[in-house]
Parts: sequence; structure tokens; C-alpha cells
Amino acid sequence: MNAGHIALIYNKRWQIELLFKQLKQNFPLKFFLGANENAIKIQIWCTLIVNLLLTVIHKRVKRRWAFSNLSSFCRLHLFNYIHLMKFLENPEKRLV
Repeated sequence: MNAGHIALIYNKRWQIELLFKQLKQNFPLKFFLGANENAIKIQIWCTLIVNLLLTVIHKRVKRRWAFSNLSSFCRLHLFNYIHLMKFLENPEKRLV
């Protein structure tokens, strides 16, 4: 292996570390909802899908939000009906 290949592997490894850091900070898994392998896989896949959706929303919103604030807001308002994109663009405006 040459130095460039090793640097590429390290870069990819670092990107994976950043992903897991983001997952642990924003979607804490204190416990698994099931004990079998399938239940654990489903919970991990759901977390990855939510992370992907919030990443897309985070990139589409013109106003700069911290990713942790965005995920906290969505967690708090999970069962409230709001137009998410309108709110994220102008949170001071009352949306009824």
C-alpha cells in the first residue's frame, strides 16, 4: 500500500467516526426496545434513516440551525402538526 491509499482509508474511517459521534449525540440509544438481533437492527436502521432525513432537511433550510437543535426540535414536536420547513425558515412567525 502506498501513502495515498493509507490516507484515503484514514479519511473514510474518520468520516465513519464523525457519523457515529453525531448519532450518539443526537439519538442516544439508552437501551434497545427488543432483545433479539432483528429488533436491534430495526432500531439502528430507523436511527440511520432519521439521521439521513434530518441531514437532508438541514441542508435544504436556508437559515442556519445547529443539527442538534434541529433534532431536538423534531423530537419535541413529533406529535404536533406543523409545516416543518416553514417553521425552520422563520421560527419567529406564528404558524397556525
